[in-house]
Amino acid sequence: MSGCGCEVEITNKEERNVLITLLIINLLMFFIEIFFGLLAESNALIADSLDMLADAAVYSIGLYAVGKPALMKVKAAHTSGLFQVTLGLMVAVDAFRRLIFGSEPESVLMMAVGTLALLANLICLRLISKHREGEVHMRASWVFSKNDVIANAGIISAGGLVYAFGSRYPDLIIGLIISIIVVRGGLHIIRDAKSEAQRQQGKTDVVK
Repeated sequence: MSGCGCEVEITNKEERNVLITLLIINLLMFFIEIFFGLLAESNALIADSLDMLADAAVYSIGLYAVGKPALMKVKAAHTSGLFQVTLGLMVAVDAFRRLIFGSEPESVLMMAVGTLALLANLICLRLISKHREGEVHMRASWVFSKNDVIANAGIISAGGLVYAFGSRYPDLIIGLIISIIVVRGGLHIIRDAKSEAQRQQGKTDVVK
């Protein structure tokens, strides 16, 4: 039945279900990683836990945007990007604090929790991959999930290097790299949101 809006309704339902699942996974991993990150004195794990929190916020905003007008989705994506950049900078500050005052990261915990986080994010990436070319709020979710997988691989590597060399510097370096990835991802989403806003404005002008 053409023009019934059924396809839009199904798409919105699919997006909502995916975002709810992503939100639950990321919130759960945030609590796990922040606990073990503090226990292990690992900047990289703490960085990734804050990244998980940022992602959970992104998915919450994305849920709010599902079924809303296009410009509302643009605003949601823009807000997500700003939040991501803010948390990324907070991670960088923590890395410099640990560099100055010292830390003793626990390599085994880093690798174990990093592997768990990697598995969780691979599930997220698989769930969101179908929507990676979708609207701006879903594209934002794809970028964040992809960056998370890269960050988790870095944490596992950092844990191995900490163990091999008995040095805290791999943990700090990976923490800073995660910070950069998070900030770059946030800036990418902000730029994408601005481009989408201009495109929507162009459509409005044509209609007028």
